[in-house]
Amino acid sequence: MISFNILVSICLLYVVGLFVVAYAAERGAENGRFKLLRSPLVYTLSISVYCTAWTFYGAVGSAARSGLEFVTIYLGPTLVFVGWWWLLRKLVRIGRVQRITSIADLLSSRYGKSGGLAVIVTVLAVVGTTPYIALQLQSMTLSFAVFTTATGAPAPSPTVTAFYVAAGLAVFTIIFGTRNLDANERHHGVVTAIAVEAVVKLAALLSVGIFVVWGVASGPVDIFSRMDPELLQSSQVFNARWMTLNFLSACAIICLPRMFQVIVVENANERHLATASWAFPLYLFLMSLFVLPIAIAGQSILPADANPDLFVLTVPLDQGYQTLATLAFLGGFSSATSMVIVASIALSTMVSNHIVLPLWLRKNANRNPASDDVRDLLLRSRRVSIAVVVALGFLYFQFTGGTGALASIGLIAFLGVAQVLPALLGGLFWSSATRPAAIASICTGFFIWAYTLFFPSFGSSVLLSAETLALGLFGVAALIPQNLMGVGINDPLVHAVFWSLGLNTIVFVLVSLLTTPSAIERLQSVQFINVFGQMSPRRGITRSTAIEDLLILAQRILGRDEAMALFKTQARHQGKDSPLPDATNELVATLEREIAGSVGAAAAHAMMAQVTGGAEISFEDMIAVADETAQIMEYSARLETQSKELEQAAVQLRHANAKLTELGAQKDTFLSQVSHELRTPMTSIRTFSEILQDNDTLDPDQLNHFATIIHDESIRLTRLLDDILDLSFMENGRVQLNLETVPLSRVIDRALTTTQAQATELGAKILRDKTAERVMLYTDSDRLSQVLINLVTNALKHCDTSPPEVSVLSGIHEDQLVIAVADNGKGISDDDIDLIFEKFSKLSNKFSSGSAGLGLPISREIVKNLGGTLSYAGTDKGAVFRITLPVVAAEPFAAQ
Repeated sequence: MISFNILVSICLLYVVGLFVVAYAAERGAENGRFKLLRSPLVYTLSISVYCTAWTFYGAVGSAARSGLEFVTIYLGPTLVFVGWWWLLRKLVRIGRVQRITSIADLLSSRYGKSGGLAVIVTVLAVVGTTPYIALQLQSMTLSFAVFTTATGAPAPSPTVTAFYVAAGLAVFTIIFGTRNLDANERHHGVVTAIAVEAVVKLAALLSVGIFVVWGVASGPVDIFSRMDPELLQSSQVFNARWMTLNFLSACAIICLPRMFQVIVVENANERHLATASWAFPLYLFLMSLFVLPIAIAGQSILPADANPDLFVLTVPLDQGYQTLATLAFLGGFSSATSMVIVASIALSTMVSNHIVLPLWLRKNANRNPASDDVRDLLLRSRRVSIAVVVALGFLYFQFTGGTGALASIGLIAFLGVAQVLPALLGGLFWSSATRPAAIASICTGFFIWAYTLFFPSFGSSVLLSAETLALGLFGVAALIPQNLMGVGINDPLVHAVFWSLGLNTIVFVLVSLLTTPSAIERLQSVQFINVFGQMSPRRGITRSTAIEDLLILAQRILGRDEAMALFKTQARHQGKDSPLPDATNELVATLEREIAGSVGAAAAHAMMAQVTGGAEISFEDMIAVADETAQIMEYSARLETQSKELEQAAVQLRHANAKLTELGAQKDTFLSQVSHELRTPMTSIRTFSEILQDNDTLDPDQLNHFATIIHDESIRLTRLLDDILDLSFMENGRVQLNLETVPLSRVIDRALTTTQAQATELGAKILRDKTAERVMLYTDSDRLSQVLINLVTNALKHCDTSPPEVSVLSGIHEDQLVIAVADNGKGISDDDIDLIFEKFSKLSNKFSSGSAGLGLPISREIVKNLGGTLSYAGTDKGAVFRITLPVVAAEPFAAQ
C-alpha cells in the first residue's frame, strides 16, 4: 500500500523533476539551444493548461452526474480553435505589435491606454480566478484523502495539505515565473514544464481509460452495456444549460488570464497557431475519449455514495492497481499545478503593472522615473503578487469548506472572467467602442455576476444571509440573487449568464453610442481593428526631450545591457557612429513599446509622457497622418447626415405650410358656418320685429305668435353663442370642471329623464342595465349628463326604425369604464363617419331645425377634458357611440 508519506515523496520528486526541466529549458534558451522550445508542439502542449483538475477529475464527475454535459468542456474550445482561429490570430498579432503583457493590458491599450480600466480588469481577473485556484487545491486535497482513506494511515487535515500545496506552488512559480522582468519575453522554463505536465496528464488519463475498457471490462461493448441509459438522454444536449456551457467554455479560451498568457504572450511565432488549430482540438479529443467509460465503470463497481469526481483514482484503487492510481494522481497533480503556476504568473503581471506601478508613479509624480530603479520594484511586487494570488485561492477554499462539485466551482470562475468579452470583442471590431462603455459594462457584469453566482457560492453564512438568498435584498422579491425580476430561470448558472452578460452587452452598446472616443482611442482603434494592414503610429515629442533621460529610463526598466543594445541598434538605423541615437519620433515609439513589454501599455505611456515632458504637442498632426482616411470618411458621413437633416427640415416645413393652409381654410369654413347659423335666427328676429313695428292693427293672437317666435329665436341665438364659446374654452383647455363623486346610475337617470318626453312622443323604447351601473365616478356629473343627453337625443332623432330602440349600457373593460349609447337604425354611412365630429356638420334634414351641428364636437371635447374618449363604433345594424373613461375615475360601490 502507498502511504501518505510515500505519496508526498513522489510529489516532491515530481516537482524536482519539473525544476530540472524548467532550469534546463531556461539555460537552453539563454544559450540559443533547444529549438524544440520554440516549436509548435511545445506551444500546443502549453495551451493544454486549459485542462485543469476540473477537466481531469471534474469531467468524469460531470459525466456521472449529468451525462453528455461534460462534452461542453471540450466542445467550446474546439469550436474556437477550428472556427474562430482568425480571432486568435488577430489577438496574437496585436499582442506582438503592441507589446501586450496581459488581457488587462490589451483592453487598457485599446481604450486609450486607460490605467483605470486596467485596474478594473485586473481586480475582476483576480476575483474571477480565485475560485479556480481553490478548485485546484480542493482537487489535490481530495486526491490525497483518497489514498489516506485507502491505507488507513494518519495524514494531515485537508487544510494543512492545501496550505503546503499552495506554498509549494507559490515557491515554484516565483523561482521560474519572475526570472525576467519583461513579461512579453517567453517564460521558456515554465512553458516547457507545462508541456511536460500536459504529456503526463494525457498519459495518465489514457492509461486509466484503457484499463477501464480492457481491464475492468472486456472491451467497449462490455463497458457500454453497463451504462445507465439516463447518461445518454437526448434532453441533456442542446438545451439552455448545454448551450450556456458551450458558450462559457469558448469564452474561457479567450478571456481567462492564463489562456491569454499561453496563447498570446507566450507565442513565439504566429504560424504556431496554424498547428494548434488542429493539434489542440486533437489533444482535447484524447482527453475526453475515456471520460464516459470511466464514469460508467465507477458507477457500476463502486458504492453508490462514492464521489464521481474521484473515479479516475478510486476505480484503479478499488481494483488493486496502486501504481496506475499513482500515475492518475500525478496526472491530476499536473493538471492542478500547471493551472496555478500560469494563472499566478499572469495575475502577478497584471497586479504589478496596473496597480503597484501606477501607485508608485502617482506617489512619485514629481520625480523623473529614469532616476529610480523600477526593475527591483516590479520584480518584488510580482513575487509578492504570486504569493497573494495563491493565498486568496487558499482562503476561498477555506471559506467555502471545499464543498461542491469541481465543475460548479470552475463554472463560477469561467463566468467571472467572461465579463470582459463584450469590451474585448467590441474593441477588436468596432471603432466607436469607448472607454466609458468598457468600464461601465465590465462593472455592471462584474457586480451582477458577484451578486447572482459568486457570493451565493460561499453559502448563507458569509457574504449573503439566508434571508437575502431566499427573499431577496431588503426583502424585495425581484432582487432574489438567483431569481432576479422573477424571470423563472431555474438553473443558477444560466440565470447568472443571462443577466450578467446580457446587461453587460446592453450597457456597452448604449454607452458607446452615447459617448465619443477620445483622440488616442480613435488612434488605438485603427491600430487594433486594422492590425494586419496598419503601421505603428509615430508619437510626437517635444524639443526638450533629452536622449540621456530616455537611456536612463530604458536602463531602469529593461536593464543596462538590453537598453544599450536597443539604443545602438537605433543609432545604426539612423546612420550614426555614436552609441546614442537622436531622440526621434521613431525612437520614442519603439522605446515605449519595449517598456510596455515590461510594465504594460498604460504605465509605459505614463512614464514616457513624464520623461518627454508631456509629449502630445504634435499628437493632432500624427492623428491626421495615421487616420487621414478615417477622418475623410467621418467628414463625408457628417455631410451626408447634415444633408439628410436639411432634407428632413424641408419636409417638415412643407408639412407645416400645408397645415397652415389647411387651418386657414378651416377658419374660413368655420366663419362661414358661424355666419350662416347666426344669420338665420337674427333674420327671423329682425323680420318679425319689423312686422310688429309697422302694424298697429294686429290682434292679440298674432302679437303673441310673433312675440313667441322672437323669444324662441333669441333663445336659439343665445344657445348657439353659448355653444360656440363653450367649445372654444374646451378646445383651449380652459374649461372649469366641477368634479365630484357620483353614482353612474344617477348620471344616466338624469339624462334619460331629460329626454323622456321626446322618447314618449316617438314611442321609443329605452334599454339599460342598472346592475352594471353600480359604479361610483369622480367626474363632472353635469358635463357627463350633457354628453349623454346629446347622444340619446341624436339617437332618437336620427333613428329611422319604428319604433326606435335606444340602449344605454355600461361596464368595465380592460381597466376602462365604457358607456355605449346605441340605436336600432341603419347607422351612419362610411362616407359620413369622418364628418360627424366636425363643427356644424348635419347629416340629414330630419329634425334639423334648431340644431347647429355642435352637439357631437362639444360632447367629444367634454369627454376629452374628463380624461376619456368619445368614438363611433356602429355597424349597419345601428349607430353606436362609445364613451371610454380611465379606470381611475371609476370605483365600484364596494370601495366607497
